[in-house]
Amino acid sequence: MGTPDFSVPVLEALARDHEVVCVYSQPPRPAGRGKKDRPSPVQARAEALGLPVRHPVSLKTPEAQAEFAALNADVAVVVAYGLILPQAVLDAPRHGCLNIHASLLPRWRGAAPIHRAIMAGDAETGICIMQMEAGLDTGPVLLRAAVAIGPEETTGALHDRLSLMGARLIGEALARLPALVPEAQPEGASYAAKIDKAEARVDWAQSAVQVDRLIRGLSPFPGAWCEVAGERVKLLASRVVPGAGAPGQVLHGLTVACGAGAVEITLAQREGKKPMAPGDFLRGFTLPERLG
Repeated sequence: MGTPDFSVPVLEALARDHEVVCVYSQPPRPAGRGKKDRPSPVQARAEALGLPVRHPVSLKTPEAQAEFAALNADVAVVVAYGLILPQAVLDAPRHGCLNIHASLLPRWRGAAPIHRAIMAGDAETGICIMQMEAGLDTGPVLLRAAVAIGPEETTGALHDRLSLMGARLIGEALARLPALVPEAQPEGASYAAKIDKAEARVDWAQSAVQVDRLIRGLSPFPGAWCEVAGERVKLLASRVVPGAGAPGQVLHGLTVACGAGAVEITLAQREGKKPMAPGDFLRGFTLPERLG
């Protein structure tokens, strides 16, 4: 049960090593210039693998719950599915529903754990295999594995690493399932709220460390941005560097002063253009003395 790109390596691993009786994904959504319905990445991959796919709008109806129970599944593997599972669905598989969550629970329960870990400056994150219950990411943890967050790592890069890590860890969990002992989550939960686009504008008055975390945490989507000569420019990669000046002052190249310290923008994207390294970005484009 999954929907976005993050879930695809898990689907592939399960299809390789286990009998997948059904794949659940969110319904196709309008996308592209023509706004035609496009299947989710999980649905598209499942169909390519020849697996049966269902995409109900909700699992709250008696009909949907009866169809799910009739699968007689041993276990349901849930990863970034996006629909609430009612208790009847949680109880239907013989070994319940296992969730692959991209954080070290109880830190960063909720919708955007990878973004929030980078934005908060966490030194590490990881994957938890959790026995699902009615609460939001509150269930006991069966397996966990940690990974360091690189000093220049973006959400996009960490997303890809954790996706593969989740596929490996769920394989281990399923192989050891009868012997695994669920561990209740400790106190101290934090919540990874869905990213609001209003968070994405860079405030150069913040410290370089904060600005750098925002840029990397929101890359590639929705993308932190600033105004450059009236144009909205996305900032997609950065590093903290020595430097001082008025907040937003362009020191040299794409190095910009912050409230304390400076950041070097290493990947930027103008409107209607592809992401570019500083040399290509600055070719034929003169920056003002300060960025907005």
